[in-house]
Amino acid sequence: MRFDFEKEELSALPGAESHCWLLTNGIGGYASLSAAFSVTRCDQGLLVAAKEAPGRRFVLIHRLAETLTVGERSVHLSAQRFAEGRQPEDGISRLLRFTVDRWPEWLYEAGGVRVRRRCALAHGENTAAVLYEIENSAAEPCILQVRPFFLGAPKGEVLEEKPALRWEQGKVLVNGQTVYLRTDALLKETAPAWERPAYPDDARDGRPASGWAGSCCASELRVPAGERGHFELLFSDRPVQVSGEALLSAMAERQQALEERAGLSDPVARQLVTAADAFVARRDSTGGSTIVAGYPLFSDWGRDTMIALPGCVLAAGRLDTAKSILRTFLAYEKDGLVPNLFPEAGTEPLYNTVDAPLLLINCVWLYVRRSGDTAFVREAWQVLERIVRAYRRGTRHAIFMDTDGLLHAGEGLDQVTWMDVRIGDLLPTPRHGKPVEVNAYWYNALCILRELAPLAGADGAGYGALAERVKAAFNEKFWMEDRGCLKDVVSGTGADCQIRCNQIWALSLPFTMLPPEREARVVETVYRHLYTPQGLRTLSPEDPDFHPFYGGSQRERDLAYHQGTVWPFPLGAWYLAYLKVHGHSREAVRQVREWLSPMENFLREGCVGQLPEIYDGGTPGPSKGCYAQAWSVGELLRVYETLEQEEKTHA
Repeated sequence: MRFDFEKEELSALPGAESHCWLLTNGIGGYASLSAAFSVTRCDQGLLVAAKEAPGRRFVLIHRLAETLTVGERSVHLSAQRFAEGRQPEDGISRLLRFTVDRWPEWLYEAGGVRVRRRCALAHGENTAAVLYEIENSAAEPCILQVRPFFLGAPKGEVLEEKPALRWEQGKVLVNGQTVYLRTDALLKETAPAWERPAYPDDARDGRPASGWAGSCCASELRVPAGERGHFELLFSDRPVQVSGEALLSAMAERQQALEERAGLSDPVARQLVTAADAFVARRDSTGGSTIVAGYPLFSDWGRDTMIALPGCVLAAGRLDTAKSILRTFLAYEKDGLVPNLFPEAGTEPLYNTVDAPLLLINCVWLYVRRSGDTAFVREAWQVLERIVRAYRRGTRHAIFMDTDGLLHAGEGLDQVTWMDVRIGDLLPTPRHGKPVEVNAYWYNALCILRELAPLAGADGAGYGALAERVKAAFNEKFWMEDRGCLKDVVSGTGADCQIRCNQIWALSLPFTMLPPEREARVVETVYRHLYTPQGLRTLSPEDPDFHPFYGGSQRERDLAYHQGTVWPFPLGAWYLAYLKVHGHSREAVRQVREWLSPMENFLREGCVGQLPEIYDGGTPGPSKGCYAQAWSVGELLRVYETLEQEEKTHA
């Protein structure tokens, strides 16, 4: 999908900085700047390299300072705000158009010279390229000089002191990191220079508002009057062999192949397939594939991976990748749990998640159903049984099956569901007890083992009998007749009856427990209290704990994070539940299509071509949190895939 931003939308730096772009390299590294080609936060850069895939990342190239000289007059093409009162680089005034279509591209005009800039990122390695085309229609020669500014800092770390720089032919050493450079123009050493770029997006969230970056080299090209010129500048953590044009071609071919493999026709669905690829990465510590939860803040987490996998991988037709991810988590099962965080730098995995193991069982089911790979059932079976066995007898974090068959989880300061914010000794959304979505996942997992047992040469009758007990207890203890919906948790506290989005997963899983009339009422109640076109609110606005705004300090943000803030990813389950309770009718499909009509605008806002983590709960406006979130993309992609399947049925 092509996204065009004309000069009218880019006339002021703050407006242009409200949009950004993202390229990723399949190992956790990325390139991301604003539409103005500026950094607005410390974890942005032209090359954020994954030194150990996918989580150990360093910002190598922070930004480029670009100066165009025509005759005696020099102007900036780059745009950047700075700390300490320094005037911003004003290249935004010369920007004619910004486009994202396979890659980001800019067109500038100054003094009779037009400059086109394109960016590319290699797949599977830490190599970035910036390509320039110059059309000099002026009466004098022009020179474009490009000066890279280096950071050499771990992603998310602000430099409080000037980075140490050393130039060696074809490479720069910065804060212990080595960056290799290659260009087909002039590349020369320059006197060291340091700057403090401003981070307005960080400042809004209470993080440092600026930090140091440094430069010690520049590349430039002279183009005579009336002629054209072009050059490319490449950066890598290894000697550079490839060309920028080759990287652009490889990016286009890869994206085309991904779209064709998915087989979806809707332009938005095809864009979501491309967006989903940004999150699929290699994990060095396991030797398999994984899913990065979100850019630029997160690495790969077990829960996020299991929620994102059905859409980002299965709906995209990437069955081998799905199998690799599942094998990784199956291999790391311990005490019936799977990692929520994988080991980095020799540390042990963290197993603080009650839902990821149950979602793993669901993903195995979805994979086998789609692939027909019944042999994988025998490979996975012992782990699936160990998960259920551990939950029945009890495992870490007070996870155990109660006498009624329902699952209990959490004690003390445990954070074991996705609403897992902790502020010191405060849990803003305490859910210790029997969470609604966890028990929906539990029932679904028992039914899956009942169905898969014959393929593993086992008897599934016991799982089926337990599932019936769970179903009866769930309907008895979670249903609220007066509200027409489900309790969020059974704990004996005031949190039990809050109207939250977690109940929607009790309707959208392969195996569900509610009778049709109750399902229909849940869909209606969730729509009335929680639905927005951007996502579902995490708490009803009628609740006294509702927070309409997400922002401010870390504490302020954490207090609002699950107290009304809108999340796009539960919207996927709600749309699937809506189709279900309306019998997948032609009219229901048409209605969901209508609700999804603003999706292209949502993809255009914020990180172009991506869907974000969250929005404000009161009046959802600009996106917040991670500007590209895996489970947001994956869950909405599942909806588009379902719609196309239903439309074929009705044709």
